[in-house]
Amino acid sequence: MIGRRLRASLKGWGGVSAMLVACALALVFALSLPLARASRDGSTGTGGQGLAEATQAKADDCGGHPERMSPPPSGDESGPKVRDIIRRGYLSVGVDQNSYRWGYRDPNNRGGDLEGFDIDLAREIARRIIGSPNAVRFHAIPTNQRIPAIKSGQVDMVVRTMTITCDRLDEVAFSDPYFVTGQQVLAPKASGITGYDKSLAGRRICSAAGSTANTRLIEDRKSGRLAASADISTTVPNQLDCLVRLQLGEVDAVVTDGALAASQAAQDPTVQLKGKPFTTEYYGVAMNKEAVDLVRRVNQVLVDYLGSGWQTSYTKWLSPTLGPDSASARPPAS
Repeated sequence: MIGRRLRASLKGWGGVSAMLVACALALVFALSLPLARASRDGSTGTGGQGLAEATQAKADDCGGHPERMSPPPSGDESGPKVRDIIRRGYLSVGVDQNSYRWGYRDPNNRGGDLEGFDIDLAREIARRIIGSPNAVRFHAIPTNQRIPAIKSGQVDMVVRTMTITCDRLDEVAFSDPYFVTGQQVLAPKASGITGYDKSLAGRRICSAAGSTANTRLIEDRKSGRLAASADISTTVPNQLDCLVRLQLGEVDAVVTDGALAASQAAQDPTVQLKGKPFTTEYYGVAMNKEAVDLVRRVNQVLVDYLGSGWQTSYTKWLSPTLGPDSASARPPAS
């Protein structure tokens, strides 16, 4: 039916030019098919690697929705990267060791093992791929070294409150989202700062180098959304360093993901979240762009984990700081 209507509409155009236009439209339609996402119904998607290679994401293809650009999930473990990990016997994961309740060492726990929401996810990926939650080697990586660690092969993946963005898709691959949050302001309770608004004029603001918060601050000051007098020159390797700067009085506010800010506020009762989140962001597991088979395998892990296991981890680690009614208190919609 569509084809007959198209031919009818082209009758008065001249035969050759009309056919060229029709062919071009058909080609565009055909090329768009591989980008359609598979259903997140738990299908193992064991149809091989062809589709995965066709869905390699780039910033130009992002369309403002980077969280939708990951290839379909697959339970297939015959891909080269997954086989290499299984043969090696452990998963190498970049994490944080200073983010309270995400990835940190509790000095009150004997052994000082890493624990937190991100650590739970990393262990679940290891359990599903290798067979043991302990078959993982953690590497503490600063915020600004997450992408270099992946590209250099230092780690197989990064599970470290890493936001999926269009620009980052040019450098690394991401899994489907496993957490939803948004940028927010953290400041002393007694300050006159009310949120991401004109109260930040003339204030010193800290953010982590290489973070989406830092990128947003730069863009918003250029566009005028953030006051030109706001001082955004203070950047640090890790988010927790911003809290230290705030405690020392070296900055007036911190801009970071609301989920991280809530954890920092739990560590210091003199600071609090100011205003509402002013962005919507999605965390994903970051991997090498060439390891498409691993990305698909991790996506299959997430299909199951978000349905059972995710909520238990949230209740244990994040509910005390974010609360059970937070917009982040449920897994991202599939």
